[in-house]
Amino acid sequence: MIERFADLQLLRYEVTGFEGLTLRQKLLVYYLAEAALLGRDILWDQNCQYGLEIRKTLEDIYTSYDGPKDNPDWQAFVVYLKRVWFSNGIHHHYSCQKFQPEFSKEWFCERLRTTDNGQQTILDLIFNPNVMPKRVNQADGEDLLLTSSCNYYAEGISQAEAEAFYADMKSKVDSDRPPMLGLNSRLERKEDGSLYENVWKSGGLYGKAIDRICEILGKARRYAENDKQKAVIDKLVEFYRTGNLKTFDEYAILWVNETESEVDFTNGFTEVYGDPLGLKASWEGYVNIIDHKATLRAKALSDNAGWFEEHSPVDERFKKKACKGVSAKVISAAMLGGDLYPSSAIGINLPNSDWIRAEYGSKSVTIANLTRAYNLAAKGSGMREEFVIDDETRALLDKYGDVCDDLHTDLHECLGHGSGQLLPGVDADALRAYGSTIEEARADLFGLYYIADLKLVELGLTPNEEAYKSQYYSYLMNGLLTQMVRIEEGHQIEEAHMRNRALISRWTLKNYPEAVQIVEVNGKHFVKVFDYNLLRKAFGELLAEVQRIKSEGDYEAARQLVEEYGIKIDAELHHEIRERYKKLDLAPYKGFINPRYELVRDGEGNITDVLVKYGEAYDEQMLRYSHEYKTL
Repeated sequence: MIERFADLQLLRYEVTGFEGLTLRQKLLVYYLAEAALLGRDILWDQNCQYGLEIRKTLEDIYTSYDGPKDNPDWQAFVVYLKRVWFSNGIHHHYSCQKFQPEFSKEWFCERLRTTDNGQQTILDLIFNPNVMPKRVNQADGEDLLLTSSCNYYAEGISQAEAEAFYADMKSKVDSDRPPMLGLNSRLERKEDGSLYENVWKSGGLYGKAIDRICEILGKARRYAENDKQKAVIDKLVEFYRTGNLKTFDEYAILWVNETESEVDFTNGFTEVYGDPLGLKASWEGYVNIIDHKATLRAKALSDNAGWFEEHSPVDERFKKKACKGVSAKVISAAMLGGDLYPSSAIGINLPNSDWIRAEYGSKSVTIANLTRAYNLAAKGSGMREEFVIDDETRALLDKYGDVCDDLHTDLHECLGHGSGQLLPGVDADALRAYGSTIEEARADLFGLYYIADLKLVELGLTPNEEAYKSQYYSYLMNGLLTQMVRIEEGHQIEEAHMRNRALISRWTLKNYPEAVQIVEVNGKHFVKVFDYNLLRKAFGELLAEVQRIKSEGDYEAARQLVEEYGIKIDAELHHEIRERYKKLDLAPYKGFINPRYELVRDGEGNITDVLVKYGEAYDEQMLRYSHEYKTL
């Protein structure tokens, strides 16, 4: 642990494998890492139209303050700023609720007078709970755009208007290979009231940042490992220059087919979790190095993708007829940027286009060095002693928990997201606001169903036919109980991954009580599993239904499933779980401080090496990023 504040704990990750790279490969990492940091301002602006202004104001106060450091207002301000840094804005990175300051308005106003920034807007944003209260709102029955403060749609544009705009746009696309419309633009209103897309591209919205990214990508290209990787970079730059979504699809296809390099990356507008309508993508970037030894595990899955698809419990109509281009590897993160920093996923499957997945496949990665850092931080935390029902189950998790957790991530990313197919004519965005939750549930269920399969023992991925039980227990414990520690009392589940885990666990609890129940022991509630084999049947049944919903684009079924099982929280149970957790004195959320890369030159100015350094403090890194990677 490097630092802890509020509900957050910061860690470092070691860039495993970097020292074994050639100088050319190290330079590729260096420039790709720079490109991964240059989109930071884009994300801040996407999260809130005032995000950059607020960040500058808070940082100006932080660096100019010369008062007593033991002042309670100052100490509360420091925590607030660190939370804002962590979430890339004034809303919590998971719950999307706006942070409530614990420093006084009077103290802050006094500090505000020492900056060059306007006052009233800043004060309202920070202190008025009714101004931009939630970054992403997905409450059923509400206008999801008018009640969300993310900056993907201009103020005043309603959900109905946006949905009609994109429905009309889609109706004019005469292709069975449609681009992901809306992915790289802000929807705005003209003076005559009509809507249009302000595209994120060179010469357009975020053009200054995009030009800087393209410049650095050009430097990275000099050190590309092969012609395929050069072509990937060239096509990405072309997309950034033009904003053309067909070019983006061409880039995605080239990227999927480039599987030979030691060093890989993504850079751009990628995931749509931050848009309440699930159309527009947040900016993210990361750089990675392949972990050859661990990749053998992922390769065993991808090599057998056809077998898993064939034996899936879903309807034959929804299965892929052929599994193309499924590639998987285990990697070490070398740099995290944008929406992957400081809080990062531990597994990624891209691209997100359904037709590209069907025709060209996908790349899946499990990020081993981040998982390793999380596991080290969790050891000795007391979580298992407090929340696992008995010694026998704790022993099961101690023995098999880490290996099965990694394997479930592999199954989720390598095969789950890439499995199944849409029926002809089904809109990939048919599930609208529920699409992300259903997709994550589909991938999780695929992993849960297959982690118990003897095929994994045969492939040498699980040590025996009992190991899977550790994942079943830990997954249900998390979905039914422990993930609630991340949610403030009185609130509901907002984030798509958390909704997915609750959906699966609660559906199983209700429909298979003979397999799993929540029981009370000495005044505390625990998950008790009665029949692990029956759990597998439950997961297979739900997988079949979730795949049907996805394949048929059944919006109403998706809505009912998520609303019934994925959102609401039992208040009494929630209070109990949070009180038990508080006694452990743990932080429920974790994130990372990035390493720093430095060029080494000889007396004539020639680059002779690239060093990776790990000592930078959290505030030092955040302030440096705001200075060195300011693009907007």
